[in-house]
Amino acid sequence: MSSKFEINPAYPIFKNVLLNIKALFNSNGETIHKARNELKVIEIEGVKCVVKAFRVPNLINRFAYAYIRSSKAYKSFHNALKLTALGVNTPDPIGYIEFYQNGLLQESYFISKHYAYSFTMAHVRDDNPPDKKAVLEAFAAFTYAIHQKGVWHVDYSGGNILINPVENGYDFSLVDINRMTFRTISGYEGLENFNKMWFDEEALTVIAKAYAKLAGLDEKRAVKEILGHDAKLKAHVLRRRKIKAFFKGQQVSR
Repeated sequence: MSSKFEINPAYPIFKNVLLNIKALFNSNGETIHKARNELKVIEIEGVKCVVKAFRVPNLINRFAYAYIRSSKAYKSFHNALKLTALGVNTPDPIGYIEFYQNGLLQESYFISKHYAYSFTMAHVRDDNPPDKKAVLEAFAAFTYAIHQKGVWHVDYSGGNILINPVENGYDFSLVDINRMTFRTISGYEGLENFNKMWFDEEALTVIAKAYAKLAGLDEKRAVKEILGHDAKLKAHVLRRRKIKAFFKGQQVSR
């Protein structure tokens, strides 16, 4: 089995760690997320790290990631470097490694420095904290700022935005960044980026008004745009759930 890896020059001692990451991952750490991929918090070389093990892809994607497009681990590492260069907060990238078998991608891992945070946007959505409006307005400002830098986070959802209260407001940090584009984002287009947040109409209206004020957009149109994008995605997800439920003989509630 062959491998390919890269290390952040700030963490040169992690070379041997990457080469032995499979054994380290399987025998150490606390799992903090396990679905398609698994994330563990592991202390390595005196550094508290998050190690993300990506699911072994299907045969077609194993070929594609080997010869056609970059792997998720590669993109996570390089997107993190780009964000850092742009001054956008994300956990410090340490490195990634890909393992190949018979010329096809088998396993891949991404290591970043652990980022301590107080809550996520999912908490703001689900638990309605007392400072919800202030967080939403700060989040709108953060989103507008990264859009001005050309950052479009494809998986811009509640669990992927980490938050810490600070003296003058809130600090936001982006995670799950393997699906990201860097391009010009103009006008009302930026409002579509909120459609995976799954906020209610009241929260989306607060965000739209704050974003519109910063971007110099018409407030009423901004609210209409953000609610339209939200409704479109929710309708799409509901249709997919109904189709799946139909084949499983189940009922789907809104």
